[in-house]
Amino acid sequence: MRILGIDPGSRATGYGILEKEGNRLRHIDNGAIFTRSGDEIPQRLETIHSHLCRIIDQYRPQAMAVEQIFLSKNALSALKLGHARGAAILAGVNVGLAVHEYTAMQVKSAVAGYGRADKRQVQEMVRILMNLPEIAQEDASDALAVAICHAHSCGLNNRLESALARQR
Repeated sequence: MRILGIDPGSRATGYGILEKEGNRLRHIDNGAIFTRSGDEIPQRLETIHSHLCRIIDQYRPQAMAVEQIFLSKNALSALKLGHARGAAILAGVNVGLAVHEYTAMQVKSAVAGYGRADKRQVQEMVRILMNLPEIAQEDASDALAVAICHAHSCGLNNRLESALARQR
């Protein structure tokens, strides 16, 4: 299964693509989509959406995993982050991808084994798990972490959905 992980942001949206083959994870690509600081939000969202559409078209993932919004003291920042998440999710939904959301704590637990791990620990574990020669750019590393979280969770999620369907 090919998974596209997304770390949304209005200034930089990270993406990470991996392949899950049984219990093995294989790094495919990662990077970040940077928007221009002088652009208004609609133009930034279009940049995020169009770049992700090209990435989806190029790599053909079967699932998308997105980090959920964290609570923010700055309402405007949270709103901009929500817009960026929406643009990213729409890029996936428009081509029929299943979109899964994970909290920062879930991502950290799946990657570092501890839900309150610091950013550096998570980045180093992503480097090790993906067999990267160096730590990826911050937003890309975060996106790979989200994809890793989904890779570890998707089997459990599928079994849970099947069990719930049988109960109906």
